[in-house]
Amino acid sequence: MKILTCPMNGPRNIDEFQSFGPVRAEPDPDRTADTDWSRHLFRAENRRGIVVEWWRHVPSNYFFLAERDLVTNEIIRTFDASERRAQS
Repeated sequence: MKILTCPMNGPRNIDEFQSFGPVRAEPDPDRTADTDWSRHLFRAENRRGIVVEWWRHVPSNYFFLAERDLVTNEIIRTFDASERRAQS
């Protein structure tokens, strides 16, 4: 059984979570062509390394961020989304 640590609810079975994909910068809607928007919405990057992803603890409906190594599938850390804004 794989365990994921929710920042609000603590360690839980991975089956209680849903992944929403990587955090990505939003293109400027006033300066972005339709082709660039479609690329942003429908094409996923397939790269190696560390990625920050959105996750949700389904029973509590709590959204948070997780850093995950795409090669080993190891979850490095989980944290509240407000911590990412504080770092920026």
